Amino acid sequence: MKQIARLLVLAGLVGICVVAWCKRDDRQIIAAQRRTPVTVTRLFTGSDGQTHAEEMDIKLKPHARLDRYEISQVIQVTKLEFARRSPGFVRDWHASTERTYGITLSGRAEIEVAGGRKISLEPGRVVLLEDMKSKGHIARTVGTEDWVVVLVQVADQ
Repeated sequence: MKQIARLLVLAGLVGICVVAWCKRDDRQIIAAQRRTPVTVTRLFTGSDGQTHAEEMDIKLKPHARLDRYEISQVIQVTKLEFARRSPGFVRDWHASTERTYGITLSGRAEIEVAGGRKISLEPGRVVLLEDMKSKGHIARTVGTEDWVVVLVQVADQ
């Protein structure tokens, strides 16, 4: 009788462990579904010859060898530079000269495009500048801090 009681207790403990383990996995699946996307604001030349903006998410896929790691496709680049722009900096209407990612590191700025739409640039914000054949955009610092940005030129494809 004691043997049967021990087996029942052991089976119950194993059952509780399995249920707890499955619930943990469910939470991980739910967390994976809520991951924050990597979003880029793309500036492009519209059919009207003006600069427009759209949001696009960078596609990530699981890394081949590392758990809990996702990676995008490789983007070939030709140069990388850091730029600092002081408070009060304004660069009036200008088009991009090359396809460039701009990643704000610190400070704040804004880009103005056609129709007066203003795009806020705060630390971590990524912009893809592809408006090479348009009137362009206005870039200006906002606030009392320097705007520090890393500029990454995309290679021709």
